[in-house]
Amino acid sequence: MAAAAGAEAAAVAAEEEKRLPEGDPESGGDSEDEGDSDSSGDGEDEEKENEAEIQRLEEQLSINAFDYNCHLDLIKLLRQEGELIKLRRARQKMSELFPLTEEIWLDWLKDEIKMASESSEREKVYELFERAVKDYICPEIWLEYAQYSIGGIGQEGGIEKVRSIFERALTAVGLHVTKGTALWEAYREFENAILETAQPAPGSVPSPEQQQMLCSQLEKIHTLFRRQLGIPLLDMEASYAEYEEWSEDPIPETVIKNYKKALQQLEKCKPYEEALLGAETPKLAEYQAYIDFEMKAGDPARIQLIYERALAENCLVPDLWARYNQYLDRQLRVKELVLSAHDRAVRNCPWTVGLWIRYLLAMERHRVDHGTISEMFEKALNAGFIQATDYVEIWQAYLDYLRRRVDFTQDSSKELEELRSAFARAVEYLKQEVEERFSESGDPSCTIMQNWARVEARLCNNMQKARELWDNIMTKGNAKYANMWLEYYNLERAHGDTQHCRKALHRAVQCTSDYPEHVCEVLLTLERIEGTLEDWDAAVQKTENRLARVNEQRAKAAEKEAALAKQEEEKAEQRKQARAEKKAFKKAKKNRIGDKRKADDDDEGEWGQEEAEQPSKRHKGDGDGILEEHMEVETGLFGRSGPEKPDHPANQKEKASTSRKDIPKVLHDSSKDNVTVFVSNLSYNMADPEVKLKELFESCGEVAEIRPVFSNKGTFRGYCYVEFKEEKAALQALGLDRKVVEGRPMFVSPCVDKNKNPDFKVFRYSTTLEKHKLFISGLPFSCTKEELEEVCKAHGNVKDIRLVTNRAGKPKGLAYVEYENEAQASQAVLKMDGLTVKEHVIKVAISNPPLRKLPDKPEAGRASQFAVPRQVYGARGKGRTQLSMMPRALQRQSNPVAKAENGMVQNSPATSSESPEEPKKMSNADFAKMLLKK
Repeated sequence: MAAAAGAEAAAVAAEEEKRLPEGDPESGGDSEDEGDSDSSGDGEDEEKENEAEIQRLEEQLSINAFDYNCHLDLIKLLRQEGELIKLRRARQKMSELFPLTEEIWLDWLKDEIKMASESSEREKVYELFERAVKDYICPEIWLEYAQYSIGGIGQEGGIEKVRSIFERALTAVGLHVTKGTALWEAYREFENAILETAQPAPGSVPSPEQQQMLCSQLEKIHTLFRRQLGIPLLDMEASYAEYEEWSEDPIPETVIKNYKKALQQLEKCKPYEEALLGAETPKLAEYQAYIDFEMKAGDPARIQLIYERALAENCLVPDLWARYNQYLDRQLRVKELVLSAHDRAVRNCPWTVGLWIRYLLAMERHRVDHGTISEMFEKALNAGFIQATDYVEIWQAYLDYLRRRVDFTQDSSKELEELRSAFARAVEYLKQEVEERFSESGDPSCTIMQNWARVEARLCNNMQKARELWDNIMTKGNAKYANMWLEYYNLERAHGDTQHCRKALHRAVQCTSDYPEHVCEVLLTLERIEGTLEDWDAAVQKTENRLARVNEQRAKAAEKEAALAKQEEEKAEQRKQARAEKKAFKKAKKNRIGDKRKADDDDEGEWGQEEAEQPSKRHKGDGDGILEEHMEVETGLFGRSGPEKPDHPANQKEKASTSRKDIPKVLHDSSKDNVTVFVSNLSYNMADPEVKLKELFESCGEVAEIRPVFSNKGTFRGYCYVEFKEEKAALQALGLDRKVVEGRPMFVSPCVDKNKNPDFKVFRYSTTLEKHKLFISGLPFSCTKEELEEVCKAHGNVKDIRLVTNRAGKPKGLAYVEYENEAQASQAVLKMDGLTVKEHVIKVAISNPPLRKLPDKPEAGRASQFAVPRQVYGARGKGRTQLSMMPRALQRQSNPVAKAENGMVQNSPATSSESPEEPKKMSNADFAKMLLKK
């Protein structure tokens, strides 16, 4: 009793530390009562606002009890107002629906501890602690539980109860590398306190009973030290030094050996612990690496602990729960542990059908009673799955369970009737509930009805019911599919008779539209084996007639398709011809205008007497676009005044070609693709793009060169190449994609030669189903990111918002909103779809972009006709507005250049299609007369 009294005194001291001081606002002290009238008036207004907000939150929860954030807000307000009864009720409701986080549990427990004074109230706190430690494995909650239990050691069996709680805490979290030490130390302090109370008074001789108690207590503390030193924990060296100082005897060799072994294991764990400390939430990759490490080591307790640590920080990740439950199902197979983990999984991620299915299987595997399994299935139906197919899967899993309960050796049983009733309910549920919500049943092939028919035919020998079910299946739009008829035929073949097989195949021949040949072949095979001559003749006639009609329909469809294709080709040819005529007309018109202008210039001066140089120009031709700077053109007949002997046109061509060769071209070295990025969609009006872009990209790494591309007129074309010194800088530069520069989203993509990688596409965002992301349409163009976030954050934690813009940076009224998890996203869809934002009704759906249709590949001949090296135009190829600027004389150097006389260049055979006759040679005087006549 002396030991109990001493421990109780220590417990009372510990309890006093936890209690709030009298002046604490939450304890109801009077420290806040003193104040002026203004502050009291403000307090009354704030109290009224809080009461109105509490009422609003309660009404909202009555409509949707699964609003997690609404629960949090209500609990926070009630705690602030001191409404303890309502607060307890709100916490209770939330804990029934969701596992509570460590912070919520600790707040709840501390509030209940303050109010618990009698022993009956302490028991309620114990029950609350038991619920808390089941949600997540949290060292802080276990430590709080153990310390609170010390306050009850004065009761009967109090010391043993405290030790029991400490032992459970060590089993749960004693292996925690970073937080386990605190529990071991608290346990030792408790045992040391008991040892102090068991010590005899100074100068007295202990009795044999006291001596035995002292030895027993000392052995308990020795055992705790030795157990702790065999586990890899942080600050093990300090614990070892403490043991050396405390123990009067030398430390045994076995303890030292285990201690060194634990130190070695700690060194292996440290990199993973340090990675977790340095990582940002959610730390999934770091936890997965740690899990893989522990899985290789193979210690079940440590594997379980690291999974629990990962789930405490990532409780809304269904895949992590699935992997943990799979490990427990296959390796540990402890009923309480397995079922507890499955229950926590579906409470955290109720929208994930796979977790519910695994839970039902685990309950069946551990022989849970039928009523509990059925109740859990009903909860699954109310979980709010995101897809219609999820309901088909959960129904199928439950029906499989019910089928395994039936003893089919009996003609009739309660279990069989329950199975049939469940099949009928499943079909009706998909037709009514699921179709109403998703506009589809999720089971177009009627797989549940097919399984029902198989059960009736194979296990119950009831082919009549199976035929009724298949007749119902065919009336739901499945009669046109050959595979459905053959499935029914196989069932009829195995458990029915030949007459019904023949009847089914005749109907199949008549109704099938996708693969009628296959059905016809099966019918002929049946008649070949079992039919009479009359049956064979009837089958042959029916199949021939059917196939003839099918071939006729296919021929008509092919003709129609060919006609449409021909029309498209004709339209394309007409468009092509119209463009060619338009181009020729513009070219001729341009030549006439140029000839008139030059003739006027010639008329002002004296022909053949003065020589002057025309100002440098940039000329447009038909070749590819090449930058030309300060091209000098030697004037002759078309200049102001030239020598009496005009310069030969061939010389003009040669000089023009020479001057073009001196112009720097923006080419790209494909060997440097790995250190180069292609930047596009920049503003054409950007002043000094090299300086502007260098400032922008220097944050990614050292820039080796920036090569902007200019037009023939010297204006910036809106794209360039940025070359870095190192590859990692180029990779980092890709992160600047879509950054707004001078009001336009800048596109940054890898530099890839599309001749070598024709299928290469750069798209930053996912094009698959993302259940945690929403697609919003119908937004007003004036809606900003901040305004949209204000609307969306009321339904969950918003991680990112992306407003879709066009190439000019103008909004398109579309947006993608990413939430932390699927539950918040599905909740937001229900609340926001049809919402009015700035007088615009928006549409909200889960992000699931449609598949992009790939353009048809051009014909080989046509592709080779326009084959130009991609490097000239960059990774994105030749742009739509990138007109050809290279004269034919330079573009087709492989063809011999025709002789030019009197200012007219004769077309080579390759280019003579436009003018069938060779132009007549004229003198300078003839040419001038011709121009003057115009």
